Amino acid sequence: MTMKKLRWAMDSGFWDLDMSTPVTLDGKARPVAGDPLPLGVSRGARLSRPRQIDFFQRFMAAPFVPSFTPDRGLALERVFSLPLPSSIGERWFATLLGQFNIQKFVTSIKKDGTLQMSEPSWLQRIKKHLSEKSLYAFNLCSELLVTPDDTLLLSYEGYGDEKNSRTKAVLHHKFPHHNLIVEAAGLERFVDHNGNHWDVPFSLAADVASVPADSSTSYHLCINHVMGSPNEVQTQSAGGAPAALLPGLCAKCAVSFKKNANIWTSEAPKLSMVQPYDIFLSDPHISVSTLLGAVVTAFVGNTSIRTQGEHDIQYLKGSGLQAQAENSAISADLFASAFFSAQHGNFQRLFLDLTRINVRLDFPSGLKFLSGAARVGYNLYNSQEPSWETIETLCPKATLSFQQQIAGPFSLRVDSEVALDLKKGNWYPVMNDPVFAVEYALQVLGSAKAVAWYSPKQREFMLELRFFET
Repeated sequence: MTMKKLRWAMDSGFWDLDMSTPVTLDGKARPVAGDPLPLGVSRGARLSRPRQIDFFQRFMAAPFVPSFTPDRGLALERVFSLPLPSSIGERWFATLLGQFNIQKFVTSIKKDGTLQMSEPSWLQRIKKHLSEKSLYAFNLCSELLVTPDDTLLLSYEGYGDEKNSRTKAVLHHKFPHHNLIVEAAGLERFVDHNGNHWDVPFSLAADVASVPADSSTSYHLCINHVMGSPNEVQTQSAGGAPAALLPGLCAKCAVSFKKNANIWTSEAPKLSMVQPYDIFLSDPHISVSTLLGAVVTAFVGNTSIRTQGEHDIQYLKGSGLQAQAENSAISADLFASAFFSAQHGNFQRLFLDLTRINVRLDFPSGLKFLSGAARVGYNLYNSQEPSWETIETLCPKATLSFQQQIAGPFSLRVDSEVALDLKKGNWYPVMNDPVFAVEYALQVLGSAKAVAWYSPKQREFMLELRFFET
């Protein structure tokens, strides 16, 4: 199945892309509608988690793939391919992903004193610990290439220490200029902008998006239906569940226009007969991109009740861009983004031949920005000092990404939101929710990499495979 180059650096601020996380065995969670995710962990379509682990086992000599979560600790994962008839083996991929909680196993041994190998029963006691169901989890996954343009994924996920299980069915269809994804999930995992995890009993979603181009108009339609009350995992939020996760229907339609411009491109010749470690990271340049769009969001059901107080509707009053009824609501807004990218080096030499800096500025609410600008202008006209809250409405959401080659195919990368705490008079930028990663470029595949990343805020570690990302 051909995968196109992902432009997640520009799109993740506004489109509801999935989030990479080791909390679930399939390696992803969905964002709450309207809550952009950190740049380092948001992503688009890619290989399923079982296929990634199968690649690590087959081609990178990794018998186990580690992961870490705050609730389960360190775990090891391995995939077992299920035998299929040779006539359909090329179109059908079935696997059993098993997870073993190594940290919980070691902790139980230390607590029980089983490490005293001089005792005659130490082996039996270790076997007893290994028989604990809470140490294990599994994911049964089936991927079927129905037609060259249709892929169907079915999965069942269970944990030894939990009665609840996760089920999911995903259909991918490729149109000539659009992509369609239909997903039905039981006990779907969502993540809000504060990093809180929520389990929703049932979620049905449909997503239609135009194939992105360098400079073009893009269309995106997302429809999500939620059934059942959301349940927060681990922490307890003071404000309750996000409105978009309450039972009901949420539909979002957006259109945007993106323009790319190259300020400088290196004309220096590359090393002859030396393949770059990543063909998409082999051209030194300085470029900028701008994106301007409009979005219309409709809520039907319980989602519409609390949405009125959660999305700054006070800025919409009197503008004619919102309407509400007893059990429904609709709103419209503008959004914009500016993206700056600079690269030095061709990623061909063994040391320090790649330095990349990406900066993204997001204006998620154009109406809020215009309202704040009008208020600041009014205050200045009347010789009044604008409040910090008003000034903050004019400040974009800034995201910084820095990547540096260390040696050969290895590079370090840091992605983080950058914020100013104006309420405390702090004009120094502060990193918010950084993600640190070590990337290993798979040179033989042209543009692919194994990424080991860690999020200090979420206390999560994950090793995954990514293709055609910059």
